[in-house]
Amino acid sequence: MPGIDACLHEIMTLPGARGAAIVDWTSGLALGTAGESPNGDHETTATETAELARAAAEYPAFAPAEPDAEPAGPGTPEAAGDGKGPPVEDLIVTSRTGYHVLRFVETTFDSSVFLHLWLDRDAGNLALARLRLQQLAERLVLA
Repeated sequence: MPGIDACLHEIMTLPGARGAAIVDWTSGLALGTAGESPNGDHETTATETAELARAAAEYPAFAPAEPDAEPAGPGTPEAAGDGKGPPVEDLIVTSRTGYHVLRFVETTFDSSVFLHLWLDRDAGNLALARLRLQQLAERLVLA
């Protein structure tokens, strides 16, 4: 079970990986980073991607509540879905030169963490990246 550094190292071995981060979407802070950042600053990128992740995880348009679920307050991981982690699995943003893949990580505490991969559009394999991020998210150990 990899920790933050091992997880980031493994992400950066993916074909076309340009940069990666593990981000807390409630605070916008990067817990760890590797490689390049799209705008040259990992902390700014973490804050910007956290805004996108927060919107997807909190807004009912992206993660509608189950019909029989108890209502939860906004901003809680249980606000939508089955209450067993983030209501959204991943997000993919496509730009002219690359992909940004945000994979939510289910944790024992509050499930407010995601993996962010910046993938080169020409050299990367989006399907492989999604599968590997899913596997890493399931094995990641945050202490």
